[in-house]
Amino acid sequence: MPHATAFARNQWYVAAHAHEVGREVLGRTVLGEPLVLYRAERDGRPVVLYDRCVHRRFPLSAAPSRLDGDRIVCGYHGFTYDTTGTCVQVPGRRRVPRTARVASYPVAERDSLVWVWIGDPARADPDTVPRARHLDSPGWVTVRGMEVIDADHGLLVDNLLDLSHETYLHGGYIGTPEVAGTPITTEVDEAAGVVRVSRHMDDAECPPFYAKSTGVRGRIDRWQDIEYHAPCLYLLHSRVAPTGVVPAPDGGDPRAFHTEITYAITPSDHGRVYDFWAVSRDWAREDAEITEFLRHNNHTVVLQDVDALNLLQRALGCERDGFQELSVGIDAGGLAARRILARLAEEGDSPRGNGS
Repeated sequence: MPHATAFARNQWYVAAHAHEVGREVLGRTVLGEPLVLYRAERDGRPVVLYDRCVHRRFPLSAAPSRLDGDRIVCGYHGFTYDTTGTCVQVPGRRRVPRTARVASYPVAERDSLVWVWIGDPARADPDTVPRARHLDSPGWVTVRGMEVIDADHGLLVDNLLDLSHETYLHGGYIGTPEVAGTPITTEVDEAAGVVRVSRHMDDAECPPFYAKSTGVRGRIDRWQDIEYHAPCLYLLHSRVAPTGVVPAPDGGDPRAFHTEITYAITPSDHGRVYDFWAVSRDWAREDAEITEFLRHNNHTVVLQDVDALNLLQRALGCERDGFQELSVGIDAGGLAARRILARLAEEGDSPRGNGS
């Protein structure tokens, strides 16, 4: 199957939206590793530990496991761990076995996302976490969510780097004929692990997603500029404006509507991927009705992708040996991303990220 690739372990991956991590234990699986997440009571920082007690492998994220201050208490036999994963209490014993500990993972909280490093802890540099500053910037309003897709993560990367599918899969929401009909430009920075795909549409139909939220009527100029920071972060810089409206020479663009669409693509395991999504806007920031409209409609679009990729994964699983894909020009970004992901998995190289 062309999309079932090995995981690049020495990388940062999003494990949760920041608001999901609190004083209740949260279970996630990243790159096949079961994790338990919570916030320390003392300083509020996120903690990520291996989600299996050393005693009988009971999940620390499952009830009745619980937090006791900064410690997590296994709900099966009461083994208790501190934020480093060290077991500090075993019921009925004065001394805790020296080997009683679970792995703790490097964590970085940036831009309202909680990132975790599954590989060699010595290589975990928080400065290499790719940034999406609009997610918690005061100049933007964001709606967000997460869906689990029963498909390999490469299928979601392909999906997001080729937006021509909007015309067909998302018609009535974000798709119009111009998306599939407009050529793309693709730039690849192999060393940084970044793929850029751009599609600028002039005199295009305004899709319902933008017509109903911005109030723009008639034809529009629509820009879609993608940055994919392998392996996890996808940024779509979207610009919508009435046809003929261009940015000012100084870079100002007050008559346009700017939307930042963010996806964090985190493999849970082979054949399963977390699709963390967010839509941020710099217009009508006080309008709660528009906020709810964008939340509902983008969630609908995401669920359309979920259904399509679940179906595609099942179809690929039924293919006979020797199946060959047919790729065309619109696949340039996805094919470049595949090459980078394969290299990261094989070599263990870490791209610089856009953290600076």
